[in-house]
Amino acid sequence: MIKTAFITGATSGFGRATALVFATNGYNVILNGRRQDRLRELAAYIEEKHGVKTLISAFDVRDKKAVNDSINALPEEWKAIDVLVNNAGLALGLTDIQDGDTELWDTMIDTNVKGLLYMTRAIAPLMIIRKQGHIINIGSIAGKEVYPKGNVYCATKHAVDALNKAMRIDLLPHNIKVTAVNPGLAETEFSIVRFSGDEERAKKVYEGFTSLAPEDVAEVIWFAASRSAHVNLNDIIITPTAQANSRDVVREAV
Repeated sequence: MIKTAFITGATSGFGRATALVFATNGYNVILNGRRQDRLRELAAYIEEKHGVKTLISAFDVRDKKAVNDSINALPEEWKAIDVLVNNAGLALGLTDIQDGDTELWDTMIDTNVKGLLYMTRAIAPLMIIRKQGHIINIGSIAGKEVYPKGNVYCATKHAVDALNKAMRIDLLPHNIKVTAVNPGLAETEFSIVRFSGDEERAKKVYEGFTSLAPEDVAEVIWFAASRSAHVNLNDIIITPTAQANSRDVVREAV
């Protein structure tokens, strides 16, 4: 029987790479994001190359009503969701706490924490009915250690870390797996978004070492999802070889 994965933030980075790796391994995929043109392009590519089915579910995870309406409106054959990858998230700004932009704070909290909660609240009951499923939460090494000027972003990812542990406990009686995948420095649109489109500043984040690629993280997500039914990977940290933690990175002279 073909399984189904629901992936949030599938328009780029980890989400797009994760959709591709699940499709490569024969999963039908529900693609979520805000940029419908990218979702349509990805869906067409997946169906042509991998021969699996796709469903586009375009909405902003920050919008509770849109989340609930979209999940409730899924065709019945798409409600048997085997894997939910809570990937949608972002960092905005890099400033000391006293200089922070509260609107950016709200966006990070609404996306990284509340969006993850809304998605889990909408889909977990569908898994509970079937007594099976796997929720994979994309956290960050920033959810393990705080770094300078990362204050609110780090706080949101610490919340994801706590919620992952709480979900694991709450969903344990229902045979639902829960996993956190916590990447370190990975070159995606992450820093471009953080620095409001400043590509030169974003590029400097990854200079002098080989960062993670989206495919590296997607492979770890797939590894967690593809374990035997009796195996759950609770918490995974993945970094470049050159990175030990959120602050210690060895860079060559550039």
